[in-house]
Amino acid sequence: MLPTGLRVAANNRRLPSSRKKIARGRPSTHDGRIALRRSITPHVINLDMTDMKTWHYGLVARWWAEFNTDGPEIGYFQRIIEQNGTPALDVGCGSGRLLVPFLKSGLDVDGVDASEDMVRFCRENVQTEGVETSLYTQPLHELDLPRKYQTIICCGSFGLAGTREDDLEGLRRVRRHLKPGGVFAFDHYLPTAHAKSWQSWVRAPEGDEPRWSKPDRRKAKDGSELVLQVRQLSLDPIDQTEVREIKVEQMRDGECVASEQMPLNINLYLKSELVWMLKLAGFTEIAVTAGLEDRAPMPYQDHYLSFVAR
Repeated sequence: MLPTGLRVAANNRRLPSSRKKIARGRPSTHDGRIALRRSITPHVINLDMTDMKTWHYGLVARWWAEFNTDGPEIGYFQRIIEQNGTPALDVGCGSGRLLVPFLKSGLDVDGVDASEDMVRFCRENVQTEGVETSLYTQPLHELDLPRKYQTIICCGSFGLAGTREDDLEGLRRVRRHLKPGGVFAFDHYLPTAHAKSWQSWVRAPEGDEPRWSKPDRRKAKDGSELVLQVRQLSLDPIDQTEVREIKVEQMRDGECVASEQMPLNINLYLKSELVWMLKLAGFTEIAVTAGLEDRAPMPYQDHYLSFVAR
């Protein structure tokens, strides 16, 4: 799940997928691994974005793995799985923020993510906790797994980094991976969730250079300091797309020893669009609630929704 205000964007290139099952304790290979190259400044690392679809690589993946580790979504989606049954699949599992607690509770849940770096962190967390699962590296629109599921969840990652065609195909792929009567549940922030961005739908922002957010400084496990900032690069209210950029710097003894910046495309959806897409993908029963609550969304009040479809 992306923390509030950190929904950010890249080109629409497709990420090569891998059907190879990732066994516990065994490194995986991935032809689409991101190449790192040194820039003129010796302390800065620039990432080649050619095959990248999400920003969750390198230092950004490490930030997510070390600091994005809890949240109310864990309990909500665990209840969804317990109510609707297993086996289950966590789409966009990242470093295992939700997946590992599910496994520790004894649930049969697999994980898949478009970023091999995030899957690597997830594998390490799974091993540390002494639990087992099957992990895969695939983007949602290329989902092709050997198993069908009773419940599939997607927390905080729908609409990121692909095209609208990718998103619709992703829903179709999810539908194909469900057992008869199976359930797909996901959450989604409406474009209205962030007031400043929403204002840009009717009036272009002033100023020439997009401003970075206030630095978020955290102490990493290795003793270094990771500093995260994010900014909006563009917003197209006609195409309903947004481009944001994230930057993470690694500091040691007050000196920047590594720095990575990467953008991410975000497709912006309203509630009725998502319901329509779910129907196009083959879902016939769709419930929409306010955030993680069991009630109908209220206009002007609820900008974070949950969808449960079968």
